[in-house]
Amino acid sequence: MDTNSAEGRVKQLAGEVKGTVGAVLDDPAMQVSGKAKALCGQSQQLVGDAAAVAREAIAEKPLMVLGAAVAVGFAVGALWAARRE
Repeated sequence: MDTNSAEGRVKQLAGEVKGTVGAVLDDPAMQVSGKAKALCGQSQQLVGDAAAVAREAIAEKPLMVLGAAVAVGFAVGALWAARRE
């Protein structure tokens, strides 16, 4: 497991606990803060998972990944040039 994924899971659990405590104490600010922290942790987990998938793809098929990166670069450049006109 990637460190980003592990840290994200810890943040998500801490946020869920904080949200539950806020619900028990009837504190809306604590509930919202807990939910925000849980979502932040979940997004950090997704970033860690995406990085792991990218590393695996690069290790297995480096030329295909390079070709995809070049294609995306050309597409972004073309869109950017079209918007400048």
